[in-house]
Amino acid sequence: MFAIVGTVPKANFPLVFGPVTLKDEEILIEGRSVSVNRGTTALLAAAARTTEVLGLEPPWAYLAGDIGLGDGSRLLYAHLTENLGQTAFSTLTFHYLQPDVDWHNRVLFAVEEMKQRPILIADAGFMYAAKMGGQAGSYDLFTPDIGELAFLADEEAPHPFYTRGFILHEEAKVPELISRAYDHDNAARYLLVKGNVDLLADQNGILGAVDYPKEEALEAIGGTGDTLTGLVTSLIASGLPMDQAALAASRANRLAGQLSRPTPATSIKDIIRHIPTALKEVLFL
Repeated sequence: MFAIVGTVPKANFPLVFGPVTLKDEEILIEGRSVSVNRGTTALLAAAARTTEVLGLEPPWAYLAGDIGLGDGSRLLYAHLTENLGQTAFSTLTFHYLQPDVDWHNRVLFAVEEMKQRPILIADAGFMYAAKMGGQAGSYDLFTPDIGELAFLADEEAPHPFYTRGFILHEEAKVPELISRAYDHDNAARYLLVKGNVDLLADQNGILGAVDYPKEEALEAIGGTGDTLTGLVTSLIASGLPMDQAALAASRANRLAGQLSRPTPATSIKDIIRHIPTALKEVLFL
């Protein structure tokens, strides 16, 4: 069983936790529904579709509403700190939470109390907190885009807003940024860098690249990075080695995008519908 932690942009959405299902393009959890959009809901929807294809238990989620004030994030941090040690997840993915170094470190202490250490994946705000707190090395996988990678590569930046200007967010600079992130201990065991070309790397360098299929229209559609993180989480939880899972997730994510025949009007929901077909082709199911 694996779990995903994140927030939804709804002011009055309470802290909920439990298994997630996907119905009529809405996330269902603990009797509540949330429409799928970019962010954690897109990640969860992609993960749920993947578990259906693979015949796995549905993902477990911890969710709270947060519209940028940090209240929902703090509820999640506190709940995880108090309860995570009594859980048994094979994989834990942390997504959109307001970065808070002190709370982040408390959650890591709670992880250490678990009977078996899970595979740890971080994206978005939680990845920021891991780097800001000097704990990037505690993670097995980060899934940054190029801008986030630039922050990881800046050993002096205390927050993404302060990434120094000479550390350029350019596709051609990605190998250099990856190397710099590892040189300063600001990267997880693996990095899956999302971009025009998706790159998988570890401390020894780039391990694989996925650049096909390529659909320019997808560049304007928010949420494709979130679906990639959902795909790779589920594939890792299924037992695939991390490097194979990362590259397969990237291929399936791109293929789902192509199958949606994207235009500027395409939504992330349209892409998620095609994940089962894409996965079956990529995994030869």
